[in-house]
Amino acid sequence: MLKGEKTKVKIREFFDGHPKVSAFIFGSMTVFALPPYYFLPLLAVGFSGLAWLLFRAPSAKKAFALSYWFGFAHFAFGFSWVCNALMVDPARLGWLIPVVLAASGGFFGLFVALPVAFARLFVRPAAVVFALAGAWTLSEWLRSFILTGFPWNLLGSVWAFSDRAIQAASIFGACGLSLLTVLFAALPAVLISPCPRREKTIAAVVICTVPVFLFAYGAARLARYPDDDFSETKLRIVQPSIPQRIKWQRESLQQNLQTYIEMSQTGKEENAPQMVIWGETANPFAISLNPELLDILLTAVPTDGYLVTGTLDYAFDGEKMRPVNAMQAFDRYGIYTAYGKSHLVPFGEYIPLRRLLPESLKPVTNVIADFMPGNGPETFRLPQIPPFGVAICYEIIFPAAVTDRNDRPEWLLNLTNDGWYGDSAGPRQHLVAARLRAVEEGLTVVRAANSGISALISKTGVVLSALPLNERGVLDFYLPQKLSVPTPFSRLHNLTVIILASVSIAVAALLSLAKKSAV
Repeated sequence: MLKGEKTKVKIREFFDGHPKVSAFIFGSMTVFALPPYYFLPLLAVGFSGLAWLLFRAPSAKKAFALSYWFGFAHFAFGFSWVCNALMVDPARLGWLIPVVLAASGGFFGLFVALPVAFARLFVRPAAVVFALAGAWTLSEWLRSFILTGFPWNLLGSVWAFSDRAIQAASIFGACGLSLLTVLFAALPAVLISPCPRREKTIAAVVICTVPVFLFAYGAARLARYPDDDFSETKLRIVQPSIPQRIKWQRESLQQNLQTYIEMSQTGKEENAPQMVIWGETANPFAISLNPELLDILLTAVPTDGYLVTGTLDYAFDGEKMRPVNAMQAFDRYGIYTAYGKSHLVPFGEYIPLRRLLPESLKPVTNVIADFMPGNGPETFRLPQIPPFGVAICYEIIFPAAVTDRNDRPEWLLNLTNDGWYGDSAGPRQHLVAARLRAVEEGLTVVRAANSGISALISKTGVVLSALPLNERGVLDFYLPQKLSVPTPFSRLHNLTVIILASVSIAVAALLSLAKKSAV
């Protein structure tokens, strides 16, 4: 036996003999296909490896056990950027890093193990992959709302290296794009498995069709909706890039606010913007508790225009005053309108089931404020400004949940503070989520981030202008003349995801029922 052949045999024997370790390795590989890395070959190796192990699993129970480690690695390493937030105060919170990694992999790994166990019920290789694609997609959909949801790094985001490749999200949504991605990445396992020639032919056709469809459809859609015509509505995003370690220092709060004001006043009066935009919690002083600061804030309001800022506020919930992560829009007279963040961050802005926690954990959880949620997506109308919706921070990562369906806006304003996560994958992945919402909804997105990446994103998800991560600056731009276009996803929302997943599972059932053909 040749040396190369011996090596292949040893590798196969290792993977066959250590399926859980193999699954963990394959799950780790897939992380490098996510933004901002986009190394798709490792995605194909990872998912084909998972499918290969799945074909050999003796039962759905065994498939659940081994695939759990695939999901553990995929999410623990995929969410590792969260640990940067703990390093803002390493002396007090650094010990939580391994806990966060273990909890991320341990909980979210179930969202991989369950669809894989379901797919194992289908015996034939091609059927298993189609079932896996459908079940994975439904799992992502469930992940968007179970325990308030956390649909970060939907698998379809691996195509965001190309403006063309993500346009199919306008039809199927990001979760539907994930289904096509699983088929593309896992079907190569069918080609190297002992199965009927017909199944291999189907696998080869789908593998080739997915990227051709994505890029061809994307090119046609971008050509149909160009962004080469702009209105006279001028906006300004202020990105001061204040380090997170000093953002909330008591002695720095006043100076930080003054920095925002001074940067807002840059430029000639005759070319002033109609709207100045600050990021999430840019104003750390609640006007309801500090009314004397209103006059100071009004100095940042442009003539006959508006200042829109993220701010900390307080509201009475019937029993006590609670903090609110809010957006406030000021005209020259005061607060014109406001919005309260609805989708709160678990373990960041509230503790799930806080009252049921043991007393030993309450000293840790008590450092996390119990924020009051808002009432859901709203559309805001300011004179001379096209109607817009607001998404604060990670509200933008939720498909089908960023607009008021009864009062559709023309564009979305996303206020965020990604300074917690430093120079990591997190802020870049957050930008990709905003781009995908733009494609799904067919809406222009304006993203204001305290430390970046601030951007004007077209209705087709194209970044038209941006300020880099951790760079101080002001971004002036004009809104596109055509801010929105209708999309199938914006009309049907997650119904398109359910239909596509059901079709994939139905194909799996048909393949399982088909008579065997010659190999």
